[in-house]
Order: sequence, then C-alpha cells, then structure tokens
Amino acid sequence: MDIKQIRTLIAIAETGSATKAGELLHLVQPAVSRHIRMLEEECGVPLFERERHGMVLTDAGRTMAEYGRRALRELDKGRAEIGPASNTVSGRLVIGLLASTSRLLAAELVARLHAKYPALTVSVNVGYAGNVVQWLEAGEVELALLYDTRSSQGMQVEALLDERLYVIGPPGELVADTPFPLKALKDRPMVLPNAPHGLRSIIEHALAVAGISVKLVAETNALDLQKSLVAKGFGYTILPSSAVLDEFQQGSLSGAPVGTPDLSRRIVLARAATRRPSPASVAAAAELVGLMKEMVLEKAWPGAAWIGR
Repeated sequence: MDIKQIRTLIAIAETGSATKAGELLHLVQPAVSRHIRMLEEECGVPLFERERHGMVLTDAGRTMAEYGRRALRELDKGRAEIGPASNTVSGRLVIGLLASTSRLLAAELVARLHAKYPALTVSVNVGYAGNVVQWLEAGEVELALLYDTRSSQGMQVEALLDERLYVIGPPGELVADTPFPLKALKDRPMVLPNAPHGLRSIIEHALAVAGISVKLVAETNALDLQKSLVAKGFGYTILPSSAVLDEFQQGSLSGAPVGTPDLSRRIVLARAATRRPSPASVAAAAELVGLMKEMVLEKAWPGAAWIGR
C-alpha cells in the first residue's frame, strides 16, 4: 500500500469515475486500474462496486477512504513542517467552531489569518459541540472551540471565557438589560437543540435544579431553524448572545439574560492531546485567542467575561 494508491482511491471516490480520477491525477487509465487492483488485493476485499454509471465505494471502501484522507492530511502537515520554508506558516488547517460562535468569529478569523499567513489555507467546520468533539477525536479538525465539559479526556483544553446565557423570545417580549428569572419559564413552550447537544444538557440541568420540567414543543439540530421557530412564536429558547447578535440588531428576536440563578457556559480552546500541534495550528490558536479577547474587552461580545491568558 502506498500513497499513490491511496490518492487514486480518494480521487475515484470523489469523482465516481476511474477516467476522471486519471485526468485529475495525470495518470493513464491502466495505471489507475492497477492502483485500485493492488489495493483491493492487499485489503482482501472489494473497495468499489463497478456500476453502469460509474464506481461507488463499498462499505470497506468508505472506511479505507476515511482513513486514507486522514493519513494524507497528516502527511501534508509533516511536509509543511519540514519543508525548506519551515519558518513560514503554510499548508492546510481545519478549525472546528461551535455553531453559536461561528457568525461572530469565523469571517474575521479567516480574514486575519489570510492577511498574516497568505500561504495558509484555512477550512472552518461548524457544528454543535457533539459534532466538534467527534471531529477533534477523529483528527478531522486540529483546533476547536468547545464547551467546558467533563468529556475532555484525551484533549488539551484552555479556558477562554464565560458566556452568560439568554432567554430568547419573539420580538418585543424580552428586555435585554432586565434579567429573566429561570422559574418564569415554567409552563412556557420551549424550542431546544437536539440531545445530546452540550447546551441542551446545560439547560435541562438548570431547569431540573430549579424544579421546572421542560415543556418541549420542538427540537432541532439546526441553529437557524431553532431561532426561526422562536421568532414565529412557537416557543422560547436559551442561547448565548453570540448566537443571536444579528437578530437582536434586526429586531427579529428579543432576549434577556437568565437570572436567579445566573446561567452561563464556559468556552475552551481544545486540541487532541495525542497529536503534536502544527505550526499552523499554533499560529491560528494565537489569532483566535487574540480575536476573542479583543471582542470581550471591547464589549463586542455581550455577556462574555474573559478568563483566559
């Protein structure tokens, strides 16, 4: 098994055609077929199903393609580190951001990294906390923002900020500078993220401690849909301010900080403890931490308190 065979496997998987894969890799058709045949012989199972309209990965092929992509990413990182321009941050870096913070951070972070490190290609994966943890554990992202959870075994985490949570309702119903008692949510319809989302766990625990059962009318794994349902009057939700700043400014949602007791979440910077950080991830982490600190200190991140370095 060699890199050429892995690249051929992934090229066919992405194009669905041996001919197109050959064009992409600048290989003649017999060479493409030989790479896949040798790889299948070594694995002992078919990796593709040959169909009339192209080639489709088998279950074994999908598994091999997943590990192959991961291996190629690691090799690309190593090449970038030891290359002749090792003092230049370059290559490709994948960062994982929480859906609730992506609108606030992603565009500005990419802009700053592009301006400072033009040879670096940045990819941003956005998802709920559970998705981001899986990506980090699988090596699909090298750097991520997460909630501070107990499931951080195998990760290096650095606490950055505490972010106050807000009760979110339809426009005109809540006042931003007037805390909303948690017990006032009793008997109110709620729109929440799907379990086992990290924020869902925080909300359910706080309500349980307050002796309030959740009157759930809808749940979703899409933040935009969650906010849309609240805006249309289906119920209330609880979110950090970073997730609804645009809606507050536009007047399409209203919000008030949760009070009695106050409710917040901690955001941490996370890396896999078993992997050596690349120069790109170290540089990006510094930019990300600097951007977040700047936004908190300049009051551009309502309800956030800086606790990091």
